[in-house]
Amino acid sequence: MKTTLSASSPLLRKARLSPYLFTLLSFIVLVAVLYGEDFICLFSQPIQLAPPPTRTNLPPRTEKKWEKLPFAIGQTEDGCDVFSGRWVRDESNRPHYQESDCPYIQPQLTCQEHGRPEKDYQFWRWQPHDCSLPSFNATLMLETLRGKRMMFVGDSLNRGQYVSFVCLLHSIIAEDAKSMETFDSLTVFTAKEYNATIEFYWAPFLLESNADNAVVHKISDRIVRKGSINKHGRHWKGVDILVFNTYLWWMTGLKMKILLGSFDDDVKEIIELSTEDAYRMAMKSMLRWVQKNMDPKKTRVFFTSMSPSHAKSIDWGGEPGHNCYNETTLIEDQNYWSSDCQKSIMHVIGEVFDRSKFPITFLNITQLSGYRKDAHTSIYKKQWNPLTPEQLANPVSYADCVHWCLPGLQDTWNDLLFAKLFYP
Repeated sequence: MKTTLSASSPLLRKARLSPYLFTLLSFIVLVAVLYGEDFICLFSQPIQLAPPPTRTNLPPRTEKKWEKLPFAIGQTEDGCDVFSGRWVRDESNRPHYQESDCPYIQPQLTCQEHGRPEKDYQFWRWQPHDCSLPSFNATLMLETLRGKRMMFVGDSLNRGQYVSFVCLLHSIIAEDAKSMETFDSLTVFTAKEYNATIEFYWAPFLLESNADNAVVHKISDRIVRKGSINKHGRHWKGVDILVFNTYLWWMTGLKMKILLGSFDDDVKEIIELSTEDAYRMAMKSMLRWVQKNMDPKKTRVFFTSMSPSHAKSIDWGGEPGHNCYNETTLIEDQNYWSSDCQKSIMHVIGEVFDRSKFPITFLNITQLSGYRKDAHTSIYKKQWNPLTPEQLANPVSYADCVHWCLPGLQDTWNDLLFAKLFYP
């Protein structure tokens, strides 16, 4: 038997389209007619998901195809990796300056003054395989910095690069037109005629830590406070060119202590992270700060990779128990990699920087510096504590195989910084 529905039947009322639904369907039909080919083209393409990162080779890829970067006046030749090359002896153009002519070098880095008997370490120039580095031009650098601030942020190795940078510039500035002052963690070199400052800020972890005192910081039980980059970052605001580094202080073993609250808390909540996870935390904090406080159209940010040490001569085929002491030749093995440089940290840098929304210029000085076991301060530096008779009898025991003589290797770091600033 057929069922007849009247116009007033509830079932019929439910079956009718509402005016709103009818309007929506009409709009969809209209769009399909007008843009049918576009829809067909779109949906005929296979869906592609972003592939997971699979690159594991060193060094990390941190350069991206950004628009023209601030301060750039040219570009590196296509296919040229300025960090891949060899050291060549160049007595005509090296060193860039004399140790005795730069009064800003700390006594920890004045190797000639402290008795180093030879100067061979000063006469090496870095030669990329497929191009040449532009010559460091102090006049161009100072004119570029006119009315601006440049700052190096990090540990004592970054301070060495900072001092090298000042030494490369100061000779063309009149004596009464320059000054250097230190205010706690901040050191400021002023080129008065240029209204420019070149600064160094001590922050070995970038984040707040219990090693933040620029003078007294020899602490074995190191603790870093999570989410604390603004503690130091407030001093970096307004800078036009920033050069970061951080690595050596993270090397405390397999774990790193992370403070979740404040150093002022009576009861401190501390967790332990792997070195890689702790370092990743710091890199992400740095990038967030940069993205929030730096203008990619006006400012530049650099990050210098880990500086290698030469504490184990067996790394380069030397005698067990020796280190950089009395080393005056270079390592010739092009594949040499210092055992003190964790490749896992390089992977973390690559992973984090590849996702950056801000153009970070990576100064990959690690491997090229690894060849230079001859360039450390070794025993030729100011010793802050009197040496014992046992130490004096065994110089290997107190040789500094971390820091570098000036002039020397770190001048090349600044050659590379100059090249990437003007020819990225």
